[in-house]
Amino acid sequence: MTKPLNIGMIGYGFMGKAHSNAYRKVSHFFPELEYRPVLKAVCARNEEKARAFADTWGYESVETDWRKLVERDDIDAIDICTPNNMHHDIAIAAAKAGKMILCEKPLAMNAAEGKEMVDAVEKAGVANTVWYNYRRIPAVTLAKQLIEEGRLGRIFHFRAQFLQDWTISADLPQGGAALWRLDVNAAGSGVTGDLLAHCIDTAIWLNGKITSVASLTETFIKERKHTLTGKVEKVGIDDACTFMCRFENGSLGNFESTRYARGHKAKYFFEINGEHASIAWDLHDLHRLQYFDHRDDSIVRGWRSIHVSDGDQPYMKHWWVPGLAIGYEHSFVHQVADFLAGLSSGKPTGPTFRDALETQCVCDAVLKAAQSGQWEKVGCGCC
Repeated sequence: MTKPLNIGMIGYGFMGKAHSNAYRKVSHFFPELEYRPVLKAVCARNEEKARAFADTWGYESVETDWRKLVERDDIDAIDICTPNNMHHDIAIAAAKAGKMILCEKPLAMNAAEGKEMVDAVEKAGVANTVWYNYRRIPAVTLAKQLIEEGRLGRIFHFRAQFLQDWTISADLPQGGAALWRLDVNAAGSGVTGDLLAHCIDTAIWLNGKITSVASLTETFIKERKHTLTGKVEKVGIDDACTFMCRFENGSLGNFESTRYARGHKAKYFFEINGEHASIAWDLHDLHRLQYFDHRDDSIVRGWRSIHVSDGDQPYMKHWWVPGLAIGYEHSFVHQVADFLAGLSSGKPTGPTFRDALETQCVCDAVLKAAQSGQWEKVGCGCC
């Protein structure tokens, strides 16, 4: 007999859909789990839209004030799917109320806020995780396995790109429910906190700590009309960012992200070069891992494409028969499954708030380096 875990979700946008889908699916495909998510309540300021979302996804009730949701005795876990500037206050209140917390990325607006969130959840002793979902795409998880097995040997290079093209038009406004990512007061930063944060989290998970960075950022369109005020206002976010870094293991990193790469909607790519082998992965072909091993016989040596669909590969035994691929949405199901399993085992589900704080510290260092024009060390005394 499974135990119910009552979910209270704050927000109903793109990530609200992805998380709700994961909660609904997880028990069907991971039936061995002790806990079963129950969609207890969704919270948003627009009651009409919140009710429509609740009806679509099967939430039992609606709130319009997140504080009331956090205070409810029938809520076990708070899922934060809000703009970044709300993460801090909601998470701290939820921790004080003894709620488990699943928070969208990035953790906070900056590392100082993130540190307060970490302190709150650790003081309260509540389970917590941050939705850096790409860790749980099976091909990426397999990459982690190959690295830990030593197949690549010493790592020399890590490179990553996350490219989009949706903000090129100067007529696109900033701010509001749909375009808060272009408003520095709601987002904190642009591509650094939105896209590069994913790359950084994956890089740290696969290749260890980043110790120093040098970076360039650019805001190509300096002013945009603000949806909420109706006035043309300065744009404070970074439209593009490129940075180099050093990892603690001695390897070098090269990262690029932009929303101005015409023709790319969501190109997330990384490659890792080691002493013996290299691996590469592309979100556009997410069920495949590219692998090159120099130790192969020379007559057959070359890049191979591993189709990650067999039952002995990460997560795949829970899905279809070998040869059939799964998609983006399944990474969220995997994170929920791991979170629920962690509640039974007592093992934290990474990335925890503390893990995500490390990514936040790197983001802060990247933005600082872009301003100073110098190499900056990662670390603000809080991570």
